[in-house]
Amino acid sequence: MAELRAVGSPCGWRWLVLLVSVLCLARTVSAIEVYGPSELFIENGTEARLPCTFKSSEVTSTSLLAIWKFDAQSKGGDSVTIFYYTGGTNQHKNKDQFTGRISWAGDLNKRDVSVKIKNMQFIDNGTYECTVFNPPDVSGKPNKIKIRVVERENLPASNVPFLVGIICGVIGGILLIALLIFALVICKRKRSKKNYSGGR
Repeated sequence: MAELRAVGSPCGWRWLVLLVSVLCLARTVSAIEVYGPSELFIENGTEARLPCTFKSSEVTSTSLLAIWKFDAQSKGGDSVTIFYYTGGTNQHKNKDQFTGRISWAGDLNKRDVSVKIKNMQFIDNGTYECTVFNPPDVSGKPNKIKIRVVERENLPASNVPFLVGIICGVIGGILLIALLIFALVICKRKRSKKNYSGGR
């Protein structure tokens, strides 16, 4: 009876409602997963696309908020916000080195919140951080991209020609083996016919 009175009291009901609310919130709210490369080499003077995609349990809406921050390689201290997207519009209000150069390059239908920066310079070297909020989902660990602006001759060698060469070599080898097998089969059939004719 004492337990029933405790639960039936206003105080008991308050705790019960609070517990149910917390449990419901814990079930509906999850952390957003943000994806992107860890490092990019960009040729000096060219346009760079900074990729950033996310995974959320909620449908994307106008309440989504994407924030890009920059931490200069040559400076210590906290990172600064250089761009954000919210309410279906993108914003860049700070008067800094990215003024007139940074713009939206994402597609919310594909859960893409990428940005692009024109005319990359050596001063743009540093770490770029992408964070996404999609209520009621909360932001998880942001993705950080290390950008290295270099001259053309210092760009890392592309693996594409090497991979194309390997693929072509494999295909050529398979075709050669197929031709050899085909030739052996034809020769074997001719011999079988000749032997059969000789036996008669």
